[in-house]
Amino acid sequence: MTKTTAKAPLAGTPSLLRAINDRAALELLLENGPLSRTQIGTLTGLSKPTASQLLARLEAAGLVLPVGTTAGGPGPNAQLYQVNPAAGYVAGVDVTATGIRVAVADITGSTLAEHVVPLKGVPAAGTVPRVAAAVADTVRAAGIEGTLHTVVIGVSGAPDPVTGKLRYASHLAGWHSPTLVEELTGEIGAPVSIENDVNLAAVAEQASGAARGSEDFVLLWAGAGIGAAIVIAGRLHRGFTGGAGEVGYMPVPGSPVVRDVRRRNFGGFQDLVGAAAVRALAREHGLGAPTAEETIAKALATPGAGEEFLRELAGRIAVGLAVIVAVVDPELVVLSGGVPSAGGERLRSLVQEELARLSIARPEVRSSALSGSPVLLGALQRALAAAREAVFSTH
Repeated sequence: MTKTTAKAPLAGTPSLLRAINDRAALELLLENGPLSRTQIGTLTGLSKPTASQLLARLEAAGLVLPVGTTAGGPGPNAQLYQVNPAAGYVAGVDVTATGIRVAVADITGSTLAEHVVPLKGVPAAGTVPRVAAAVADTVRAAGIEGTLHTVVIGVSGAPDPVTGKLRYASHLAGWHSPTLVEELTGEIGAPVSIENDVNLAAVAEQASGAARGSEDFVLLWAGAGIGAAIVIAGRLHRGFTGGAGEVGYMPVPGSPVVRDVRRRNFGGFQDLVGAAAVRALAREHGLGAPTAEETIAKALATPGAGEEFLRELAGRIAVGLAVIVAVVDPELVVLSGGVPSAGGERLRSLVQEELARLSIARPEVRSSALSGSPVLLGALQRALAAAREAVFSTH
């Protein structure tokens, strides 16, 4: 007797076609809100009986809910359906040297709660428990039942794809264990992934910000630190060791060349446009203020000296961008972080003007179009993508 084994569905089989149609309907409901059976049929090209069967499957699986009826049109009112928010929950975490910001969202992307916890003064051994406690507090504030499906954490470093250790993150105490992901997963009680914070800011801009619709762009983050995210053909480029975009020590004209990048050092692009460099440049123009952001706000309100300062700062930013643009040749550059946000449209236009003088490639320069923390928004986007792929594909 010949032994038979189950085989995965082949292309074009009924089960695969049902899965494709179900996923298409769920994506339409996420994007467009409540829809009727007829609307889903029209948008997917499915017949009314097939659309009805599809909705019955999704409702039985707990993935969609009936939410009222249409009104005001000819004929009887039609039942409306939406994605069931309780089909899954995720968390995004933005970690800096001084604090943790956590947000919890349902599978539709609606943020249910946010929580901020200071990290300053916490010993390295207490970092993982503090992160887990912050996530647990946010889950309680959200009032949800059950466990999180996925947690994505953004940090100003890059996980090495081979060793698992966090690189470029000497300033983050307690984040250097090679088993960090496993420790966090155990403490939090849900799968955890760690992503570079600037990469997550780019994810958020591509999903709903200044880079929406763009397949090739660079995001430059300028704040306390300097970093870049590179998106090519719609996908993040992380590099062989996960360090693509670590441009803080990148050699640029006007700043000392850093010879030992493994040690805390001065020089490179960071020494031109980092927060400390911005404050120092402002003092040269008589515009001292406690923070880089306040300094830029003061410059915008000060004719003469303020404009000179902004032009010089824009020139410095453009020098680093010219190096990146010469290699990547992106369609678009997005400016994000505290320094560009404080500079607003005036700083953006000056950077665009100066970059056009320095670079043969002349990508459009845009300011971030997001409110709130771009890193946190990107972490939620990544977590939602992972949760939807799993939840929508296994019913």
